[in-house]
Amino acid sequence: MTAAAIRLTSRVGVVMTLAAFLGVVAFFWPFLVAPGKFGSNYAPPLIFGVLLVLVLCVVLSEIAEGGIDSKALAMLGVLSAVNAALRPLGAGTAGIETVFFVLVLAGRVYGAGFGFTLGCTSLFASALITGGVGPWMPYQMFGCAFVGMLAGFLPRATGRREVLMLAVYGSVSGYLFGFLLNLSFWPFSLDPNSSIAYLPGLPFTEQWQRYLAFDLATSLGWDTGRAVTNFVCILLAGPAVLTTFRRAARKARFRASVRFAGPRTADSEPR
Repeated sequence: MTAAAIRLTSRVGVVMTLAAFLGVVAFFWPFLVAPGKFGSNYAPPLIFGVLLVLVLCVVLSEIAEGGIDSKALAMLGVLSAVNAALRPLGAGTAGIETVFFVLVLAGRVYGAGFGFTLGCTSLFASALITGGVGPWMPYQMFGCAFVGMLAGFLPRATGRREVLMLAVYGSVSGYLFGFLLNLSFWPFSLDPNSSIAYLPGLPFTEQWQRYLAFDLATSLGWDTGRAVTNFVCILLAGPAVLTTFRRAARKARFRASVRFAGPRTADSEPR
């Protein structure tokens, strides 16, 4: 097992847990606050704006305190650029997304903290390159952050079992990502008279049934394309990419301890 590229201290663990919790609340806000009350039409962008600041604070504080060394930061930059370049190749056509398999494999090798950060930076860089900046971007960033983070928490496995486990996880995460992202626009996307539209004031169970029906009717095919792409890419490219990532991690020796040699004495001088 290689050392995690980003050290998760107890303080950083608490902050990331808080960020993840707020992210879940922000995704599921339609079940908590009805649109039109307390300016809640603008609540999701505000909530995610706070989360983005929180994540940036975590990253910057870890850079300052040595949690992310220069080698881990360089790896983060390289993989963010790779994912940003890969994303337009699929462009989401028929649900085909080429950005997730690298995110899953990197989160597996370099740890949950690295996967969480890579999910945010990859989508941010991709949005800048493709002009995809908009109110949906924070949702995409945190959705990918969750995918990368959870990959770092998967149980130990080796060989073909590990690749198959990651492929299955990549497929499940493809559905999970779509399920979460649909929540960002569901309250505003349909005629209220529709049987699958969001209706403020309904009991949670009925609201939940409406959302499940909406997700199945509008997103199942799209999410299936993403899930299949993740499964196939990880199954085919996973062994080679995992080997490359682990070789790079061994050479980088993230957070390796520094040893200083003692002062040389006259007796230690070569004769």
